[in-house]
Amino acid sequence: MSDSVTEETIQKTADTFKVLSDPTRIRILHYLCQKEASVSDIASELDLKQSTVSHQLRTLKLYRLVTHRREGTSIYYTFKDDHVMQTLEQMIDHIEE
Repeated sequence: MSDSVTEETIQKTADTFKVLSDPTRIRILHYLCQKEASVSDIASELDLKQSTVSHQLRTLKLYRLVTHRREGTSIYYTFKDDHVMQTLEQMIDHIEE
């Protein structure tokens, strides 16, 4: 880590780790790491309410962890940043050791 990391960067990093500390968000991100999906796809696959998935995706979008695209009336979500997904996968691998 660079000695010149700003306080703003440190705070944003801490905030992002807080977002990643939620089990439902981790489940959603892990699923989106495997494939692009709609809210209903995610809800069905993870056995969650669509309102729960929508709420969590809103938070993940706010922190730039997921992105979306519109296809007709459907919206499809995918993870946004390979660095974050690599960190998440490394943590999962660490826990499973």
